[in-house]
Amino acid sequence: MTRANSQQRQQLARDIRHQFSDRATTRFLRAMPTFKVVTDLPEHLRELLDNLQASEGTASSRKR
Repeated sequence: MTRANSQQRQQLARDIRHQFSDRATTRFLRAMPTFKVVTDLPEHLRELLDNLQASEGTASSRKR
């Protein structure tokens, strides 16, 4: 890693820390709705997801 690249990464890290500690960011995040994970999917959606997973599996095995 070059010295300039290292300095850019350090500056980026400082900028990100600053953004997360900013009051406006905190206010914005607190105003967002809370999302929860749905564990009980309707059967037709579960079947669609299973079909998608199966087709992704066959597609990746064909690439090898």
